[in-house]
Amino acid sequence: MNRPKVQGWCPGALRPMMSGDGLLVRVRPRSGRLTAPQLAGIANLSLTHGNGFVDFSNRANLQIRGVTEDGHEALVEGLRQLELADGSAEAEANRNILVTPFWRSGDGALDIADELADRLSKCPGLPGKFGVAVDIGQETMLRQCSADVRIERAEDGRQLIVRADGMDRGAKTSVDTAARDATDMARWFVETGGVTQGRGRMKDHLQCADKLPRSFAPSMNPARSAAPPLPGICDLGFVAGFEFGQAHANQLKLLAQEVDAFRLTPWRLLILEGSDHAPEIDGLIVAADDVRQSVSACTGNPGCLQAAAQTRPLARQLASHVPAGRHLHVSGCAKGCAHPAATDFTLVARDVGFELVCNGKPGDRPVLKNLAPDQIAISPNMIFGAG
Repeated sequence: MNRPKVQGWCPGALRPMMSGDGLLVRVRPRSGRLTAPQLAGIANLSLTHGNGFVDFSNRANLQIRGVTEDGHEALVEGLRQLELADGSAEAEANRNILVTPFWRSGDGALDIADELADRLSKCPGLPGKFGVAVDIGQETMLRQCSADVRIERAEDGRQLIVRADGMDRGAKTSVDTAARDATDMARWFVETGGVTQGRGRMKDHLQCADKLPRSFAPSMNPARSAAPPLPGICDLGFVAGFEFGQAHANQLKLLAQEVDAFRLTPWRLLILEGSDHAPEIDGLIVAADDVRQSVSACTGNPGCLQAAAQTRPLARQLASHVPAGRHLHVSGCAKGCAHPAATDFTLVARDVGFELVCNGKPGDRPVLKNLAPDQIAISPNMIFGAG
């Protein structure tokens, strides 16, 4: 059985990660928003220094694939000109902030995120995957997204709370104090031993740490959680996406010619700000019932060094067979980077074939083992009949 290596950190622009097709360079737009010139600039940098493919991540970031080591420095300089690179790798890593893509001007979300970025840059010792979610809409949208500290709307709809991940309730805060309180919670996490060999998550730490300080004592429930958006019209514009959350640079250049600004989402979809329709671009997913929405898949082999098999060809073959209202994820290894949460059906690649997990995560106990891709494609009901 192949055991994938857990890196314990996420790539950035200044600290890229080697993958099967070259360096993976992650671009972290502030508050998840890009202007058309920035998107076009990323596309051009991808064509010049990468292999032309760009991923949308579940952290509402972009990833430029296939970057050569010789081209990395020039790519970073290009990102600086687009105002999309941090001053240092440490500041970049600490600015792991996920903002609800449904923020509105004047609601305080961007103010909180900007202050958080400054405060977290001065917070040493945070592990590479430690993150903060700013989720202050009337309904929370990021409940299923990875975060260690959550800033949310309270259940009463008026006040804000800061909540340690793993706790059901949070402590009262405000737009003016939320960034400070979240940073104080992050410092508490570090100072009380939440980090071991550069790794650590808040939810795990709360299992063994002393009670939270009185200032963080949970007393208020968060607002109810809403379902992620689907392709189509929304209050802010039009929601669209690409198969498996990956686009070619030429597609992005066409998109930048049609729309002025974009919001990235942690569901690998884009919000085309102010648009009441989708541009006619080949490969763009614009309908909620598009069968490609029923499947997800990581990069797989050979693009990922740890994947035991190709993933996307199999996912394409199975997309039209997924039962209505259910989801299939095809993962190249047990880490489940592209979809770490539980899914109706998850096929996990192993050295000896695929394993099937039903209603679980990629690393959970499988119900079927040693499944050959050809066998699955010919008899998809062996998968969808098992759950």
